[in-house]
Amino acid sequence: MDRPYSLGSTLLGCATSATQIEGSPTKNSWYDWAEESGRLKDASSPKNANQHWQRWREDNRLIQEMGLQVYRMSLEWSRIEPEEGHFCRQAVNHYRAEIEDLQKMGVKVLVTLHHFSNPSWFESRGGFLLKESPAIFLRYVTYVVEAIGDLVSDYVTLNEPNVYVTLSYFLAQWPPAKHNPGQAVRVMRNLVYCHLTAYRRIHRIRAERGFPGRTMVGFAEHLRVFTPAQPKDRPLANGMEYLFQGLTEAMYTGRLTLPLGVEAPLGDGRFYDYIGINYYTRIWVHGVNTAGRPGRPVNDLGWEIYPEGLGILMRHRYKRFTAPIWVTENGVADRDDKYRCRFLYDHLRQIAESGLPVERYYHWSFMDNFEWAEGETAAFGLIGCDFQTQKRTIRRSARFYKEIIQNHGVTQPMIDHYLR
Repeated sequence: MDRPYSLGSTLLGCATSATQIEGSPTKNSWYDWAEESGRLKDASSPKNANQHWQRWREDNRLIQEMGLQVYRMSLEWSRIEPEEGHFCRQAVNHYRAEIEDLQKMGVKVLVTLHHFSNPSWFESRGGFLLKESPAIFLRYVTYVVEAIGDLVSDYVTLNEPNVYVTLSYFLAQWPPAKHNPGQAVRVMRNLVYCHLTAYRRIHRIRAERGFPGRTMVGFAEHLRVFTPAQPKDRPLANGMEYLFQGLTEAMYTGRLTLPLGVEAPLGDGRFYDYIGINYYTRIWVHGVNTAGRPGRPVNDLGWEIYPEGLGILMRHRYKRFTAPIWVTENGVADRDDKYRCRFLYDHLRQIAESGLPVERYYHWSFMDNFEWAEGETAAFGLIGCDFQTQKRTIRRSARFYKEIIQNHGVTQPMIDHYLR
């Protein structure tokens, strides 16, 4: 039964990533990938996307109109370091202007430092397979935080490192399209180092420079519920869960587990200030089947819609790591906007009724964008976008979300209007 609920002090906003919305070609791994025939579901390219690099002021006005309290954005590494060791102050100033404009509107900005795309020069050298990749990444992080640390106190070091490793180095669906378990382990190990060293460096820079605000650093972890269909499927479900989202626990504690290793390279410690959860769906493990549970509602990509999973995962991660929870991504591919209102209501209800310290919720995504291998075919946005005309359209679900923000929850009139 639908009933009103309050979200209390949870701040509500949206998330985007630079490569997925900016357009304006730059030399990175995804721009290069899209040039190869057959790599994407359609013939699109991130070179187009939402043209946000030029249209950011227009998009910021939409953010203001929506009443977003928080906004998660990423920086395009290849714009900031277009050649190895050579940084572009003009690109940084562009991002500073965008962030300052959001802050004038009262929007709190969370910056993601790496969201799947690599500069072409880094990718061509081997990317995160390189032994020195953590040092290369740390150089970039240092430059960025020294340049914007007076504006930004909140950071995501890496977005979904487990997804990046799985799709790029195991399933070979993303660049550089490797199917090599040994390389997957190596990349994951290096990404752990990247996060651990970046976490400490960001804290050190902001403390030494006396930058204002409480420094909050974490990573955005893609989590799924792995449900065995029958008791005999439990060992496989447990194994899949460990390999997909168990190894990332090293990013919280600093201690590697097999097959990554058994040591703590920077010592045992706490390398997080919040628990960042990206949640979309669950995996129904039935023999070789790893899709959703049969008969359940699915989104446009065929992913099961399972709101209870968000509550399950929040409770699990909070019990393990006891920190404020930030839902750094949660959304649904729904081009016709048929069930996004219901999706929002059900998932936010999990937060409202959890009793957990959920400080922030970032809906994915603010607007339809370039969705990696899906190209322009997957519509996750509260704001629709015609990629040819660049016309933005405020969807019905966006109006619902705006009212949720205004009311700090869901009222009975909202239920009657949007969910009946």
